[in-house]
Amino acid sequence: MNMSNPADSFFKGKELLLLEDDLLLRKRLQAKFEEMEVDVTACESLAEARSAFDSLHFDFALFDLNLPDGDSLELLRDGVVPESTLTILMTGEGGVRSAVEAIRLGAADYLNKPFDLDELRLIFANADSLRKSTRLIQHQKEQRKRKTDRLFFEGRFSEDQKNLEKILSVDRRLSGNLPPLLIDGPTGSGKSTYARWVHQNGPRSDAPFIAVNCSAIPENLIESELFGHEKGAFTDAQNARIGLFEAADEGTLFLDEIASLSLPAQAKVLLAIENGRIRRVGGSKEIKVDARIIAAANQDLRTMIGEGTFREDLFHRLDLLRIKIPPLNTRGFSIVALANHFLSILGKKYKTPATKLSPTSQSYLTSHPWPGNARELLHELERSLVMNEPGKELELNPSLNTQPSTTSGDWLNESFRLPENGFDLEQEMLRLIDLAISQANGNVSEAARLLGVPRDYVRYRLKKGQGS
Repeated sequence: MNMSNPADSFFKGKELLLLEDDLLLRKRLQAKFEEMEVDVTACESLAEARSAFDSLHFDFALFDLNLPDGDSLELLRDGVVPESTLTILMTGEGGVRSAVEAIRLGAADYLNKPFDLDELRLIFANADSLRKSTRLIQHQKEQRKRKTDRLFFEGRFSEDQKNLEKILSVDRRLSGNLPPLLIDGPTGSGKSTYARWVHQNGPRSDAPFIAVNCSAIPENLIESELFGHEKGAFTDAQNARIGLFEAADEGTLFLDEIASLSLPAQAKVLLAIENGRIRRVGGSKEIKVDARIIAAANQDLRTMIGEGTFREDLFHRLDLLRIKIPPLNTRGFSIVALANHFLSILGKKYKTPATKLSPTSQSYLTSHPWPGNARELLHELERSLVMNEPGKELELNPSLNTQPSTTSGDWLNESFRLPENGFDLEQEMLRLIDLAISQANGNVSEAARLLGVPRDYVRYRLKKGQGS
């Protein structure tokens, strides 16, 4: 009974060029591929192979290195073999150098003679899988690059580009051991986008970019997430796992919302940055890592140092290079230019004709405080564009905003009157804190900043409210 290999379906109906001058081996190889239902064109010289490539398309090619009229690398050097043809080289003893050159020229892999014919299935399938994975990674990288290439650097935003270019000039001079970078800016101002821009335009653009929102990781898991853990390190550690520092080795680790890290976690991050080594939870071995650290904060870290909630030594270690992103409402009429830039991108996304902003919308853009910064602007434009009639000027509707349209008004509703039966101030303070936490998407540190109080005060009030 003939048991078929699952990999045979990978070859079925495909076209292969076989270049081999040894008649016996050529017949054996041809029979093996035909057994897998591959259409084989067998050649015994470079001239025959060139002629075959001129008239036929091949999914795969299997070349012997040495042939009567030269070596098969000439086909790769001369560009005879299309990029779409997955090519494997066969080489005898001592042919490793030529095999390495073949891979440099575009071959997917090589086989050392003699080899088991059944290896052909595996080596072609693995090479094809690797090629597809590489192409997918390249595509994803190009997609991310296109997103950061759309950054707006005109008008009052041009200063941001100058500062970013200064960072890149430092990075290119150093190449390795890149110093940490601190990005300072309010929520929604584009800190993560700027971090990706620095990575993708710098010397480590081909290496991983690992982003982590520190505020989104529970305190009891932060060390494991950043540094990894060994099997059995804690109850749920059924297998060893690398951390984000290791995953970002030779690339970039972006620590967003770094102000939300506890003091013990800050100490361990500082140690990892200074020593270039980490130790997994439950492990004794030190692991060398070379991860470029970019940290982002939407709070004043110097104020937090004074409050004892952020380590001064970590701040100075991170603050070697810094980019400060101003609030959107300081950009003046450049906000209108940014809005038009966003509309151009959104128009392509929703396949709408070019849309202009009405004069009242332009006035609104420059007078609104934009507490959510560029993120809020983008969301409001997207919402308005979706609801807008094609071809009409875009009217932004201030009534859809949850934020006040001017900075001069008081938060208190003037029509409010205290109830005759009394007012529960403690309960209303909790409601205000809950509102701030909700607006900050669950980030207690950001909620405290919005309220203008220390983070510990918010936690104290929440704990007191739970106990009452």
